[in-house]
Amino acid sequence: MTARFSPEELQAARDHLVPDVVTGGLSVLFCGINPGLMTAATGHHFARPGNRFWPVLHLSGFTPRRLAPAEQGELLSYGLGITNVVARATARADELSAEEYREGGRILTAKVERLAPRRLAVVGVTAYRTAFGEKKASVGPQERTIGATRIWVLPNPSGLNAHWTAESMAEEYARLREAAGMPDLRG
Repeated sequence: MTARFSPEELQAARDHLVPDVVTGGLSVLFCGINPGLMTAATGHHFARPGNRFWPVLHLSGFTPRRLAPAEQGELLSYGLGITNVVARATARADELSAEEYREGGRILTAKVERLAPRRLAVVGVTAYRTAFGEKKASVGPQERTIGATRIWVLPNPSGLNAHWTAESMAEEYARLREAAGMPDLRG
């Protein structure tokens, strides 16, 4: 069940920070672009009702069932975590400057060096390109690494990303899960 917020309550969440769901040695650290207002208002990543992250995570076999955003802490038990390229919440990703993305890339690099996940999965090719200066990057595995951490770019699960269906996104997420040597938890 998604909490209902008034437009004023959502706007009050602007620029708020949402804590990462992380620990050292994760199999996959998922990295969103930045928190949306619903995420900031609830404190739960990918909380907007139209966002397909949680359904796709299950459809791709990363989780045994579809988790609700409020259950994000369970990801750690599966070797998964969540962070963002840019920490501050906005209504839309296009409210972020190129410099915020580049600074976010530097902060993310330091975080990955500290946490040492096996894979970093950036959900959004444009965010990855801007944060890391990789203008020709595409969805899939990247040549760049951060220490021993391999980077994979995934499609953005936002409902606004009409180029990808939940099913086609799940196929790409499953490719990452398989490359990371993780089992299909759907049973």
